[in-house]
Amino acid sequence: MSNDTPEAPADTAALGAVATARFFVGQCVQHKKFDYRGVVFDADATFRGTDEWYEKVARSRPPRDQPWYHVLVHRGTHTTYVAERHLEADGGGPIEHPLVGQFFDQFRDGRYGVKGGVQ
Repeated sequence: MSNDTPEAPADTAALGAVATARFFVGQCVQHKKFDYRGVVFDADATFRGTDEWYEKVARSRPPRDQPWYHVLVHRGTHTTYVAERHLEADGGGPIEHPLVGQFFDQFRDGRYGVKGGVQ
């Protein structure tokens, strides 16, 4: 197996034990450690990045076998990839990010509706 491909769990029965995601696409979140707001635009049941990225960026070593989220950062132009343990629900208003309109169609009742999809 190449070094840039995440390895599958040795015990595939363990996949059934993976925690259910706490956050959903379109939900606004707050990063607990770095204190920024954002909106989830994609989620992975487990870490899907490379070992190199994990070693370089994920310095607190969050669990790889828990959900990770792709987040549009409020008042930014970048996205982040964040372990579930670093996020909490955010009750603030809409997120200002240039890509919001590519993923979502409206902000209502504290959440975004997925553009052209069912949530």
